[in-house]
Amino acid sequence: MDKFEKLSGVAAPMPLINIDTDMIIPKVFLKTIKRSGLGVNLFDEMRYDDDRAEIPDFVLNKAQYRNAEILVAGDNFGCGSSREHAPWAIKDFGIRCIISTSFADIFYNNCFKNGVLPIILPQEQVDALMKDAEKGSNARIEIDLADQTVTSSDGDVYSFEVDAFKKHCLLNGLDDIGLTMEKVGSIDNYEAQLSSERPWV
Repeated sequence: MDKFEKLSGVAAPMPLINIDTDMIIPKVFLKTIKRSGLGVNLFDEMRYDDDRAEIPDFVLNKAQYRNAEILVAGDNFGCGSSREHAPWAIKDFGIRCIISTSFADIFYNNCFKNGVLPIILPQEQVDALMKDAEKGSNARIEIDLADQTVTSSDGDVYSFEVDAFKKHCLLNGLDDIGLTMEKVGSIDNYEAQLSSERPWV
């Protein structure tokens, strides 16, 4: 998993509330178990019409937001079913951070396991960052995970809370497999001892 330390990028404003995982990645795309290739279908039903032509008014289809790395979203982001394909699609598109007033619990936890930082801020701060994001590609928001701060393009700094263990995992690029591999020395020692004590096993 890619490390997340600092990020300076364009933020796309998406003020809709209750964006669920089916809106993020429709169920028709859940057949794959690969984490790559889903970015093209992120927000598929909002991005494309029935002929697969882009809908010009959708935020991520606008020129200034095509390379957005941050999403400023409405309340209760990621609600609905628990599909892990949702953070896969977000990450594959290139978005590394989502800022909202609240997230669905399962989606929130899945983000950390897939290299995406979900940040919870009070409504007034999200509103300010939403307005900042509306400036387009000239406005860059900065995220510092170590310091737990979000800095707007105007220099306003907002602090956010994050679980210490989840922070450690993101800073060091550790998913569940990576966490296990940190213990590989102890695992090898245990297996060697077990093999010596019970060679018949």
